Amino acid sequence: MKTTIFFTTVLLNALSAGFFYAWSVSVILGTKKVGDSTYLETMQNINREILNPLFFVVFFGSLITLILTTYLQYSHKPVFWFVVASTIVYLIGTFGVTAFGNVPLNNELEALDISQLSLPELQDFRSYYEDAWNRLHSIRTIAGLLSFILLLIATFIRN
Repeated sequence: MKTTIFFTTVLLNALSAGFFYAWSVSVILGTKKVGDSTYLETMQNINREILNPLFFVVFFGSLITLILTTYLQYSHKPVFWFVVASTIVYLIGTFGVTAFGNVPLNNELEALDISQLSLPELQDFRSYYEDAWNRLHSIRTIAGLLSFILLLIATFIRN
């Protein structure tokens, strides 16, 4: 049971870190090359579509299984501390930054009626949104990768 949960934790965390990394090296690069209206409309659509069960399993499942794994690994002291560190990094850097940074920005974008904005308004909102969103995304990507690396170390110590 402990091994299955530990493996699930590592797998979900890897998928989460990989998702954010892949976004950084593909979607962000691609959206930098489109016009303001297209960018904002694309991000509105992506933000709507990302709210699906498969994403939720990975994003929330990583946090849930990290917490569960922390509890189950208490008797293995060295492993325990790496899992605790991984959990804290994911909780604050990936989950927290998303919940309290990216999601509020996404909500602002969702409330926007792009068709009613002038060209300067489109440019201003895009600049504001894209700069803040990408900065926060970089933080959560680095945190996700660090959380995963800590789990990998825990895996090697555990075995």
